[in-house]
Amino acid sequence: MVLLLVAHGSRDPRHAATVTALRRAIAGRRPGLRVKVGFLDFCAPGVPRVLERLAAEGVREVVAVPLLLTRAFHAKADIPAVLAGATARLPGMAVRQAAVLGPSALLTGALERRLRQAGVRDADRSSTGVVLASAGSSDPEAIAVIAEIAREWRHTGGWCAVRPAFASASLPRTEDAVRALRRVEGVRRVAVAPYVLAPGRLPDRIATGARAADFLADVLGPAPEVAALVLRRYEEVLALPSPVAAATA
Repeated sequence: MVLLLVAHGSRDPRHAATVTALRRAIAGRRPGLRVKVGFLDFCAPGVPRVLERLAAEGVREVVAVPLLLTRAFHAKADIPAVLAGATARLPGMAVRQAAVLGPSALLTGALERRLRQAGVRDADRSSTGVVLASAGSSDPEAIAVIAEIAREWRHTGGWCAVRPAFASASLPRTEDAVRALRRVEGVRRVAVAPYVLAPGRLPDRIATGARAADFLADVLGPAPEVAALVLRRYEEVLALPSPVAAATA
């Protein structure tokens, strides 16, 4: 069995470097498990190429875990199409797609880790407002999930306010959410928490919008909580009946 991390890809070299660091963190938690990375676009190797190499080695079962935080177009259409197209050319190989990473309490834990690393003190939570800044999506389901995460995090995290923001496709933008926390809600300190896995064009847009904030956290990257969550999604698939076993029964 091989765990295949399916990453979006970016022209920004920091993206691939961060995904590689996450792969190492996951492999370090599970010695003996083969962990591979395939990209949908911009970076190499692409997902079909990785699967071709595995098939040539005699691998018959792969669990593909999307490195996505919401269930939007890439999870619903792009990845299933890429996996189906690749396996159609590779008889005898079964590739099962795991669920996307979010929402999860582990991701909230990773967000809080990054905020602490950015200098936000736990003692200041009640006077700190947080902008939960995601890449954005045209999918209403994904937007609703981000809004719900923000509402839940405000209640469970003890923040004085949490507002969602988006780098593309949806509103408000990060800078607008920062402004609203200060002017509308009267928040003393504002922290921006990027709800993204790796650097790139949209995370850079979030950083630009965070200039008026007091704190800007780093992307989630290879945080221990993210590595643990990837393995949880992998194990959820393993708990289901294997199609290869069923076919040979």
